[in-house]
Amino acid sequence: MGAMYSMGQGVPKDNGEAVKWFLKAADQELAEAQYDLGVMYSIGQGVPKDYVQAYMWFDLAGEQGYLEAQNYRDELAKMMNPAQVAEAKRLAKEWKPKGIGYISPKPFSR
Repeated sequence: MGAMYSMGQGVPKDNGEAVKWFLKAADQELAEAQYDLGVMYSIGQGVPKDYVQAYMWFDLAGEQGYLEAQNYRDELAKMMNPAQVAEAKRLAKEWKPKGIGYISPKPFSR
């Protein structure tokens, strides 16, 4: 849903709504949504520009093996001072998923 709002596909383009949906997915540890939030924060799309938050989201996605997020995180670090990078790393380390993880339902027995 976040991508649909971000691009205006089938719904009115609304970056604020896109961020809301990306957050819901990111809170369930979906790396692509975490990456998308990193992008939104890095350019100030739907949220105020915030390199610390962007780095945190890129780092979380990167820790799951999302290579593009790792590359963006490393490039972003070059535009940040050491205190900002340290804060972003601290936030990423302390971050906990807020969503309810998907649990596959048991098959029905008759």
